[in-house]
Amino acid sequence: MNRLARLFAEKKKDVLNIYFTAGYPTLDSTVPIIRSLAEAGADLIEIGMPYSDPMADGETIQHSSSVALSNGMNLNLLVQQIAEARRHTEVPLVLMGYFNQVLQYGMERFVGAVAGAGIDGLILPDLPAYEYERDFRRLAEEADLQVSFLITPQTTDNRIREIARSSTGFLYVVSSSSITGGSSEISDKQRAYFDRIEKLGLDNPKLIGFGISDAATFRTACEYFNGAIIGSAFIRSLAGQESRVAEASREFVERILQPQEQ
Repeated sequence: MNRLARLFAEKKKDVLNIYFTAGYPTLDSTVPIIRSLAEAGADLIEIGMPYSDPMADGETIQHSSSVALSNGMNLNLLVQQIAEARRHTEVPLVLMGYFNQVLQYGMERFVGAVAGAGIDGLILPDLPAYEYERDFRRLAEEADLQVSFLITPQTTDNRIREIARSSTGFLYVVSSSSITGGSSEISDKQRAYFDRIEKLGLDNPKLIGFGISDAATFRTACEYFNGAIIGSAFIRSLAGQESRVAEASREFVERILQPQEQ
């Protein structure tokens, strides 16, 4: 059974997904970060493929991508690092990136390489639905890769239902009309948006992303759906931690999962 599918079959609430950019803060950070996040209690780890022209990434993730590319990160090396990390953990691993990277690498070659290394799912925000259904879905399903798509507050109900039918992993619920790393508070407007999604009765697991940055916002997000995604806040915690990325990763997860004070 796909590890991502098993996670959502076994854990319905409080799923913690941590995102980081591969190759940041150093080229060799990827494996120790994955191992430490998994050991500290992250349920799901989302690995960003550094890219020079992102669509929705805020300043923090853009900077981490720039540093990673300058460090020499590329897809061939990332596949090797994932394979090494997979030797040490069974926590689900998802790759987040852009379809242009996949096209440049070659779709079949990319799918085969990442699945062989131990990746369980993909998030490709710019993958057009038509091309996914026509060209990519079969490749992903044959490789047992689950694909997750994003929805936003501007996505209509009918479109959300279509996206839900295409998503074989989880629905990535973008919390607001913004880039990553924005507000760390969940507003009444966002709560109304979450309620609207809930009323659609979709079967897909759902994780909230964008603006989830600490224990409080994580707990609030978990009140609505299966869990949440934290990216920019974690990447900021790695700044200046080149020599202790494993310790910094563990400390971050411990802060998010700390027991709530009564």
